[in-house]
Amino acid sequence: MIVVPDTADGGKASVDLGVDGLLHLRWLPGVDIQVEDARAAMAKVNELCQQEQHPMLVDMAAVNSVSREARGVWSIPCGASRIALLGTSPVDRVLANFFLGVHVPPCPTRFFTSRSEALDWLNAGA
Repeated sequence: MIVVPDTADGGKASVDLGVDGLLHLRWLPGVDIQVEDARAAMAKVNELCQQEQHPMLVDMAAVNSVSREARGVWSIPCGASRIALLGTSPVDRVLANFFLGVHVPPCPTRFFTSRSEALDWLNAGA
Protein backbone atom coordinates (compact mmCIF):
# COMPACT_ATOMS: atom_id res chain seq x y z
CA MET A 1 0.00 0.00 0.00
CA ILE A 2 1.36 3.43 -0.89
CA VAL A 3 0.64 6.19 1.59
CA VAL A 4 0.46 9.69 0.19
CA PRO A 5 2.83 12.04 2.00
CA ASP A 6 1.08 13.59 4.95
CA THR A 7 2.06 16.86 6.54
CA ALA A 8 2.88 16.65 10.23
CA ASP A 9 1.10 19.16 12.43
CA GLY A 10 2.74 22.54 12.08
CA GLY A 11 3.47 22.02 8.39
CA LYS A 12 7.26 21.85 8.80
CA ALA A 13 7.58 18.22 7.73
CA SER A 14 5.94 15.46 5.71
CA VAL A 15 6.01 11.75 6.43
CA ASP A 16 5.15 8.84 4.17
CA LEU A 17 5.45 5.07 4.23
CA GLY A 18 6.28 3.64 0.82
CA VAL A 19 5.23 0.35 -0.69
CA ASP A 20 8.83 -0.79 -0.03
CA GLY A 21 8.29 -0.35 3.72
CA LEU A 22 10.55 2.69 3.97
CA LEU A 23 9.45 5.63 6.10
CA HIS A 24 10.52 9.00 4.74
CA LEU A 25 10.47 12.07 6.96
CA ARG A 26 11.21 15.29 5.07
CA TRP A 27 11.87 18.52 6.93
CA LEU A 28 11.37 21.72 4.96
CA PRO A 29 14.55 23.70 4.24
CA GLY A 30 15.19 26.59 6.60
CA VAL A 31 12.90 25.43 9.40
CA ASP A 32 13.60 25.79 13.09
CA ILE A 33 12.46 22.53 14.66
CA GLN A 34 10.83 22.98 18.05
CA VAL A 35 9.62 20.31 20.48
CA GLU A 36 6.07 20.53 19.11
CA ASP A 37 7.33 19.88 15.58
CA ALA A 38 9.38 16.86 16.67
CA ARG A 39 6.42 15.43 18.61
CA ALA A 40 4.07 15.93 15.64
CA ALA A 41 6.51 14.21 13.25
CA MET A 42 7.02 11.25 15.59
CA ALA A 43 3.26 10.93 16.16
CA LYS A 44 2.77 10.74 12.38
CA VAL A 45 5.55 8.12 12.11
CA ASN A 46 3.90 6.00 14.81
CA GLU A 47 0.48 6.42 13.19
CA LEU A 48 1.79 5.16 9.85
CA CYS A 49 3.69 2.25 11.42
CA GLN A 50 0.73 0.92 13.39
CA GLN A 51 2.77 -1.18 15.85
CA GLU A 52 5.27 -2.33 13.19
CA GLN A 53 8.81 -1.07 12.78
CA HIS A 54 10.24 0.25 9.51
CA PRO A 55 13.57 1.77 8.48
CA MET A 56 13.36 5.56 8.20
CA LEU A 57 15.16 8.08 6.02
CA VAL A 58 15.14 11.56 7.57
CA ASP A 59 15.84 14.30 5.04
CA MET A 60 17.18 17.12 7.16
CA ALA A 61 19.00 19.02 4.41
CA ALA A 62 19.11 22.75 5.12
CA VAL A 63 17.29 22.59 8.47
CA ASN A 64 18.16 25.83 10.23
CA SER A 65 18.13 24.66 13.85
CA VAL A 66 16.83 22.01 16.25
CA SER A 67 15.94 22.95 19.82
CA ARG A 68 17.36 20.97 22.74
CA GLU A 69 13.86 19.82 23.68
CA ALA A 70 13.20 18.61 20.11
CA ARG A 71 16.42 16.58 20.15
CA GLY A 72 15.20 14.93 23.35
CA VAL A 73 12.01 13.74 21.59
CA TRP A 74 14.14 11.76 19.15
CA SER A 75 15.58 9.71 22.01
CA ILE A 76 12.13 8.16 22.59
CA PRO A 77 11.48 4.84 20.80
CA CYS A 78 9.14 5.11 17.82
CA GLY A 79 8.11 3.06 14.79
CA ALA A 80 11.57 3.29 13.23
CA SER A 81 13.83 0.23 13.28
CA ARG A 82 16.86 2.15 11.87
CA ILE A 83 17.27 5.84 11.09
CA ALA A 84 19.43 7.35 8.36
CA LEU A 85 19.84 11.10 8.71
CA LEU A 86 20.42 12.63 5.28
CA GLY A 87 21.98 16.06 4.96
CA THR A 88 24.08 17.98 2.49
CA SER A 89 25.86 20.77 4.33
CA PRO A 90 28.42 21.06 7.10
CA VAL A 91 25.63 22.53 9.27
CA ASP A 92 23.54 19.39 8.72
CA ARG A 93 26.51 17.27 9.80
CA VAL A 94 27.06 19.39 12.92
CA LEU A 95 23.37 19.12 13.90
CA ALA A 96 23.37 15.34 13.38
CA ASN A 97 26.68 14.76 15.17
CA PHE A 98 25.58 16.93 18.07
CA PHE A 99 22.41 14.87 18.43
CA LEU A 100 24.26 11.57 18.14
CA GLY A 101 26.93 12.69 20.61
CA VAL A 102 24.55 13.93 23.29
CA HIS A 103 21.55 11.60 23.01
CA VAL A 104 21.24 7.85 22.82
CA PRO A 105 19.07 7.10 19.77
CA PRO A 106 16.34 4.48 20.29
CA CYS A 107 17.64 2.43 17.34
CA PRO A 108 20.73 2.33 15.08
CA THR A 109 21.15 5.83 13.64
CA ARG A 110 23.75 7.26 11.24
CA PHE A 111 24.32 10.45 9.27
CA PHE A 112 24.86 10.36 5.50
CA THR A 113 25.46 12.89 2.75
CA SER A 114 24.69 10.33 0.04
CA ARG A 115 21.10 9.20 -0.45
CA SER A 116 22.19 5.93 -2.08
CA GLU A 117 24.56 5.10 0.81
CA ALA A 118 21.81 5.90 3.32
CA LEU A 119 19.36 3.64 1.50
CA ASP A 120 21.94 0.84 1.24
CA TRP A 121 22.54 1.04 5.00
CA LEU A 122 18.81 1.07 5.76
CA ASN A 123 18.17 -1.91 3.49
CA ALA A 124 21.12 -3.86 4.94
CA GLY A 125 19.41 -3.82 8.32
CA ALA A 126 15.98 -4.84 7.03
